[in-house]
Amino acid sequence: MDRAWEADPPDVSSARSTGTLQVRPLSDRTGWQAAGEVSLATRIAWERTLDRLALEDVEVCHLELSAVTFVDVAGVSALAVAAQGLPEGRRIMIEQPPAAMGRVLDMFWPGLRGVEVVAR
Repeated sequence: MDRAWEADPPDVSSARSTGTLQVRPLSDRTGWQAAGEVSLATRIAWERTLDRLALEDVEVCHLELSAVTFVDVAGVSALAVAAQGLPEGRRIMIEQPPAAMGRVLDMFWPGLRGVEVVAR
């Protein structure tokens, strides 16, 4: 079964985003690699990825974002909610996120348990 998926923007004339989000499992550690943007148009794929991260039965689950060009505040919020729902002792390691993601996390969720950001 192919565990990768892509979310295309809805066919709605008022949609501003033309971005996509591709998500694939990491080959060398537990987690996912995302490429594209996290926005209203790709929200379902992003939330599906976060749901799958939460289901992994490991202490650290990696989310590699070096190829993500944009994450809106709602996308960061979905990440924070997913992290808050993790069992004690588990965390999501966010690797190379867009700079704004770390700033939004620090601004609205300072000291968030369950998320570790490894910046560029």
